[in-house]
Amino acid sequence: MTQNHVPTELDYTYDHGWIAYESWPVTVGITPIATAFLGCVERVQLPRPGSYVTAGLSCGEFESRQLSRPLYAPVSGEVVEVNTDVLLNPWLVGRDPYQAGWLFKVRLTEWPEHALSPAEYGQLTEAEPEYDRGPVVGLPQ
Repeated sequence: MTQNHVPTELDYTYDHGWIAYESWPVTVGITPIATAFLGCVERVQLPRPGSYVTAGLSCGEFESRQLSRPLYAPVSGEVVEVNTDVLLNPWLVGRDPYQAGWLFKVRLTEWPEHALSPAEYGQLTEAEPEYDRGPVVGLPQ
């Protein structure tokens, strides 16, 4: 992935999650690199609206034919909405991760400390194409 393919209106996490601050509450999802690692997503488990997520802690799960991976929250706050389209059609995560495949919206309780700018994320993906993708959407462990 080159930096030209990194949307500039988002922030990113080391393990290929994205955070959109353009609206309140913030929206989170995973990047094409994370979806490529997962393969064909067959089931998505997301946190429930009204629950609180903590940056770096598990808040859901992805299941594909190849594996099951935890979903780690990239931010801390109250979940105010989940993308029910993704729950019903998990393949949306892989087909359109930045639009139709968004995961959930969060009312922040604190500003993310470890978010990467688009330029930093572009450098990460160019410099380390075999980057250990580790947990999906979260902070470096």
